[in-house]
Amino acid sequence: MSDTVAMSNLMDRIYRRQRHLYDSTRKYYLLGRDRLIERLSPPEGGRVLEIGCGTARNLVAAASAYPKAAFYGIDISPAMLETAGAKVAREGLSPRIRLASADATRFDPALLFGVPGFSRIFLSYSLSMIPEWRAALGQALVWLPPGGELHIVDFGGQEELPRWFRRGLRLWLAQFHVDPRDGLQAELAALAGSVGALRTFERPYRGYAQYAVFRRGLTG
Repeated sequence: MSDTVAMSNLMDRIYRRQRHLYDSTRKYYLLGRDRLIERLSPPEGGRVLEIGCGTARNLVAAASAYPKAAFYGIDISPAMLETAGAKVAREGLSPRIRLASADATRFDPALLFGVPGFSRIFLSYSLSMIPEWRAALGQALVWLPPGGELHIVDFGGQEELPRWFRRGLRLWLAQFHVDPRDGLQAELAALAGSVGALRTFERPYRGYAQYAVFRRGLTG
């Protein structure tokens, strides 16, 4: 069994039932998602991709905020994509939001959607669930043109929160195969020298979350 199939099966097992309650429960602890959407600011006519789109909650919100952009979402879980597709259809956004099953570490937008790349790519609390997360970052940057931006929000290091809270949160997250990426800032800083610039790195909510914007350079 390939790593992609194994991961797809794992995500389906985790979310087959949770997906029906996902949006109503996650709003209490997936902090910073709406801030990311507010800062996307895609150009008119731009294309926006969410990697690990889940139920399409973010895509629907972003499509409403930016009516002159086109939106795309990939996820490795067929169960999640089923829920996402139904949500997009209910909202009447099927003409503007396209979904596909794909591995975050190896995907080709031309094969999936017939497009060459994206003006904006974002990951919202999905990087912490991708085992090869560094490969996912590299793959995302491949499909950004010069000046395109990668936006990320995810669990942070909880540096300014009580130690007991950090320990309890991480034990709980581990039950869902979620591993906060403490090396994210260093990884993006290393990439900055060759393919672009780390424009923003923040640790909001006393370090509960981390938020980054990486801009693709003119070369690299």
